Amino acid sequence: MKTPPVISIVVPCYNEGAVLSETVLRLGALLDRLEKACVVSPDSHVIFVDDGSRDRTWPLILDYASRDVRMRGLRLSRNRGHQNAVLAGMFSASGDAVVTIDADLQDDVEAIEKMVNAYRDGKDVVYGVRSSRSSDTFFKRWTAESYYRVLALFGVEIIFNHADYRLMSRRALAALSEFSEVNLFLRGVVPQIGFESGVVEYARAERFAGESKYPLKKMLALAWQGVTSFSVTPLRFITGIGTIISCVSFALGAWALIMALLPGHTVPGWASTVIPIYVLGGVQLIGIGVVGEYVGKTYFEVKRRPRYFVSEVVGDGLVAHGRAGDVDNQR
Repeated sequence: MKTPPVISIVVPCYNEGAVLSETVLRLGALLDRLEKACVVSPDSHVIFVDDGSRDRTWPLILDYASRDVRMRGLRLSRNRGHQNAVLAGMFSASGDAVVTIDADLQDDVEAIEKMVNAYRDGKDVVYGVRSSRSSDTFFKRWTAESYYRVLALFGVEIIFNHADYRLMSRRALAALSEFSEVNLFLRGVVPQIGFESGVVEYARAERFAGESKYPLKKMLALAWQGVTSFSVTPLRFITGIGTIISCVSFALGAWALIMALLPGHTVPGWASTVIPIYVLGGVQLIGIGVVGEYVGKTYFEVKRRPRYFVSEVVGDGLVAHGRAGDVDNQR
């Protein structure tokens, strides 16, 4: 690729007023340097997606966009979650390739240059992979890495230590638009595309300012979303547990019958009756819950509701994706 590509950098934001000024400063400086080095086109830009923030995030985006034409904004009509905000930015971008990065600056913005170089070498997808999590606490690091291992154990195809820091070509984005599920888990969806991909490693830093938008509760919910969206292993696990319990029950029944036929060997007691009832009851409730989770996902999918709506756009060159949402107002 001889001509420098136009790169759209998508930054999902939810109550990021405390960090936004530094994010704009670093990404602006990065674009300046890459443009001078002829790595990216001067038309490259940053798209901030306001995911229903309740602080000054959107007014700040408007202010930065008014001072720098490379800074553009997309405002969703309400909070739709990180994954939908990322998707809205990607489908609204017009660049030759799109990079997604969080606003908290934990992902090294300098890795974008390596991603662009890999794209220019023919990669359609370039994953940003954390080579070091030294800034995380032991608990955070252990739970995060266990999360990736559990997903792999359940058969989910996922890149280890990769979150949502990646570059995708226009061809890869077109393929991604064919995935229409509402229960969105991009870390599992993107590897399904199958185009040629690469990896760029970087060291994870501490959050520059503000509070994390992914506490333990949301991380567990995202993990469960990943498992149930891409694997039926939990259902098979329940089938296996049920089979084992049934075999044990038949064996205990045979043992009880033999003991009853032998004189003086009858074992009276309620434990042998009550405990199996509680065990089977618990297994049944767990089984119903897991099956209900899959039925619930099916229920949301068949309704085919839009993932998001765009209420406001600032900046030139942003386009709305037809199936995902509609633009109500453009500045």
